Amino acid sequence: MLGRGAMTDGGAVLPWLVIRQDDNGNRYRVGRYATQDEAQKTADDLDRHGHEQLYWVERLG
Repeated sequence: MLGRGAMTDGGAVLPWLVIRQDDNGNRYRVGRYATQDEAQKTADDLDRHGHEQLYWVERLG
């Protein structure tokens, strides 16, 4: 059984979120990932674009 808030993609548990905060303080989920490393790589890649948005990784639960 999956934990509360878990999401699956073809049976995979995706507990790691990438969150974006724009310059107005609005927050959005960018994606969900199986591993922290995968989520962090995505956040780092997005952060390199030099926009005013802030990206970070959170774990559900």
